[in-house]
Amino acid sequence: MAVRDVVLALLAKEPAHGYQLGARLRAALGPLGESLNAGQIYVTLARLEKAGLVSAERAPGLPDRPDRKTYALTPDGQRRVAEWVAEVSWPKPDLTEFHLKLVAAAAARLADPLALIDAQRRALLRRLRNAQLAALDEPDDSVSGLLLEGVVLRLEADLRWLEACERTWAQGAGG
Repeated sequence: MAVRDVVLALLAKEPAHGYQLGARLRAALGPLGESLNAGQIYVTLARLEKAGLVSAERAPGLPDRPDRKTYALTPDGQRRVAEWVAEVSWPKPDLTEFHLKLVAAAAARLADPLALIDAQRRALLRRLRNAQLAALDEPDDSVSGLLLEGVVLRLEADLRWLEACERTWAQGAGG
C-alpha cells in the first residue's frame, strides 16, 4: 500500500495530527488496521514534509503531553493527491490502497467513489478483453495459455470485487 499517498489524501479533508491520521486509517481499515504501525505514519509525515508535500505547525500540548505537530497539505501535496485519486492502479491492484482511495476521496470530496470504481472497471475490462483474445490464440495444451487463464480468472475476480464496492458505495454505506 502506498502509505504516502493515503496519508496525503487523508490530509486533503483537513489538517491533522499524526495520531488523528492513524485513527482515521484504522477506522477505514477495520480489523485489517489493527496491525498498522503508528510509527510508520510519523516517518511518512516527516518524509512528506521534507519533500514539500505537507507543512507542519506546532500546536501546544497539554500539561501531561508534549506539543503536537499539525500537518496540512501544501499546493504540491494537493496536486499529488489529485494525481493519485485519478490513477488507475490495475494491473497490479492493491485492494487496501484502492479501498482507502475510495474512503479518502469521499471524506475529502476529492472525487465521487462511484466514478473511481467505474474508471477502474473500464481499465479492467480492457485488460480482460486483451487477455481473453490472447488466450484464444494459444493452443489448448499451451503452458503460456495456462498463465493467460490465470490472468483472466484474476481479472474476473477483481471485477466482482469492484461490483461489491459499487453496491456498497451506491447505498451510501461506504463512508
